[in-house]
Amino acid sequence: MKKRKNIATFTGLMPQEEMLEVKKNFQPLFIGIPKEISYQENRVSLSPDAIALLVSNGHKIVIEKDAGINANFSDENYSDSGAIIAYNIKDVYKADIILKIEPPTADEIKMMHKGQTLISALQLATISEGYINLLLESGITALAYEYIKDGKGILSLIRSISEIAGNTAILIAAEYLSNVNSGKGLMLGGVSGISPTEVVVLGAGTVGEFAIRTALGLGASVRVFDSSITKLRRLQEIISQRVSTSILQPKSLQKALMRADVVIGALRADKGRTPCVVSEDMVKKMKSGAVIVDVSIDQGGCFESSVVSSHKKPTYRKFDVVHYCVPNISSRVSRTASFAISNILAPNLLKMGVAGGIEYLLRNNSGLRAGVYVYKGMLTNSVLGKMFDLPYKNLNLII
Repeated sequence: MKKRKNIATFTGLMPQEEMLEVKKNFQPLFIGIPKEISYQENRVSLSPDAIALLVSNGHKIVIEKDAGINANFSDENYSDSGAIIAYNIKDVYKADIILKIEPPTADEIKMMHKGQTLISALQLATISEGYINLLLESGITALAYEYIKDGKGILSLIRSISEIAGNTAILIAAEYLSNVNSGKGLMLGGVSGISPTEVVVLGAGTVGEFAIRTALGLGASVRVFDSSITKLRRLQEIISQRVSTSILQPKSLQKALMRADVVIGALRADKGRTPCVVSEDMVKKMKSGAVIVDVSIDQGGCFESSVVSSHKKPTYRKFDVVHYCVPNISSRVSRTASFAISNILAPNLLKMGVAGGIEYLLRNNSGLRAGVYVYKGMLTNSVLGKMFDLPYKNLNLII
């Protein structure tokens, strides 16, 4: 008897299986996609293929009529994928999760209800204190998709859109160098016996990287400027061809601009406005007919001569230099951009359903938590709190 007791005691001291929280059952999501009403916004949050995937996994999706028309997705494409087409915007805002590209307007926020989840862009440069207070009063949880990170800590959606913007910027510059758009009649690139086009790229981030890849692929001569040696070194390592790099210094930048046929503004600020690194005096000394594509105009622009333009009238001339300063450059290729956004959002929505809803996923997914700026009517973003002098709370402590 004593021996059996010792065995029992020994067994009790052995390592035991950890008692983990039993996961909640799968929860079907009710997702609403309103039509974008913001000026020049042609993209849509989910493609028909992504909706078919979500519906086949048990989720319900309602999309406003003609929401995908500007990205060349018809209502029939969406209905065939299993989505419900709503003819009244209020039916869309009955959903538990609202997916948008641009931030909702004040009228759209008023249609939202307590406990709802919004996933859209935040756009710090355009919001006001009144707008934030309206979001807080609604009692919703709001996520900015540009701050959502993947498992490796990468802002995957921003990277994807930046790749599109970088490629597109060079193709736009090529258009405005040609005779078709009253340009100098230059081909962007180079051919045997003719000096290649000179391209200057300001910024060695993702936009800059893909602008450089496209320019080099066309045969142009490229020079890159950035304030970070680390970024420039990384760029030289990942680009297969040798690229001329330089730290942002006024004198060397001025010399490069005077020789440039094309200048791409691809600087991005971590917080606030993009630094303005090219003065009007520098632009005055550029070649007649040279082309500036300021991708940074979304955050204020990195040229002193930059003024926001539109897709209907995308360019203007200042000091006889062509300026292309259209915000949201990826909306120019809305179908491709919609696929890119959809490829990021759809997997996260599938994870939400498997986890039992957004509440459970937020607890275990730090990348998704990084996108939250309002949680159940409480401000959780320190940048917004300091910007408007509003009280904010630590989301990690709340959850």
